[in-house]
Amino acid sequence: GLNSPFDDCGLVLEAIAGPDPRDPSTTNLPFEYDADAPTEGFRLAVLKGATTGVDEGVLTNFEESLKVLERVATVEEIELPDLPYEAITRTILNAESASAFEELIESGRTSELTAPEDHYGLYARTVVLAKDYLKALRLRATMARTADEAMSPYDAVVAPARRSPASPVDEEFRRTTPGTARDILGAVGNGAGLPSVSVPNGFTGDGLPTGVQFMGKAYDENTILAVARAYQSMTDWHDRHPPGL
Repeated sequence: GLNSPFDDCGLVLEAIAGPDPRDPSTTNLPFEYDADAPTEGFRLAVLKGATTGVDEGVLTNFEESLKVLERVATVEEIELPDLPYEAITRTILNAESASAFEELIESGRTSELTAPEDHYGLYARTVVLAKDYLKALRLRATMARTADEAMSPYDAVVAPARRSPASPVDEEFRRTTPGTARDILGAVGNGAGLPSVSVPNGFTGDGLPTGVQFMGKAYDENTILAVARAYQSMTDWHDRHPPGL
């Protein structure tokens, strides 16, 4: 039956999935949401180093999430081959954002942005060299194959949804992200185009929310939605709200 927020995710994805004539990177693969997919017997992986440098509260809640997941899954640690995952994805995203915001950059309207670092950040992205961009594209294919091989025995990879808790309303967003933390899973997911879903998994001692994410294999959205439904059925974090909301 349909009784989970992830049913909404699945139904929306079913409605919007498919080719887009304005986006040549889309594929003509159908998606049909499976609301009755099994919610136990999963095999999950934790990427080695995925929690290095994360906020202490995020780490505590993530470790508790793994204990919950062990009721319906086996959890094993895996390690990816040594590749510059973050550099690959960063180079591609910088080049693509420079292209997407070309008119904004050339018009000088970046000076209207409220964050001072954004006044020049977009300009910096315009200096990505063609040779570096093409090399990153070649390495992205290698990264995708590497991720597929490493993930093939597993239903999903589990990691903190974000390296730090959500930002306080009155605090600058960038100041809440630990500078020493690496986001290998985010780099792999964005670079290889893998599906991921995030679920609330608790609060820090300061009352700021944290999340856990499940990243799956390409075109295997039904499985990660099933894992998310299973986790949420065993917790009540999604039902908790700040006073007055």
